[in-house]
Amino acid sequence: MLERTRTKKQTEVTFVLPAGHPAGDASVVGDFNGWRPGAHPLMPRPDGSRAVTVALPHDQQLGFRYLAHGDYWFDEDNADGHNGSNSLLHT
Repeated sequence: MLERTRTKKQTEVTFVLPAGHPAGDASVVGDFNGWRPGAHPLMPRPDGSRAVTVALPHDQQLGFRYLAHGDYWFDEDNADGHNGSNSLLHT
């Protein structure tokens, strides 16, 4: 799931994974962090879900995916689109 907050200078996007899916550590990897695994790890929330917030410039289209333990890559079902390889986010 994606949550967004738009300010005058940027769009804050919170990437959220449900509790227990997938098991183990996970991070969001994409154009905004040079596709570096572990640069934006999702941290536990009180409800059991995991999330990380990333501040991004307005009016961008960015590709991203999630990377979980065991080299398991997966897409965001509720992304703004998909390009055949990655989930897409519009800020």
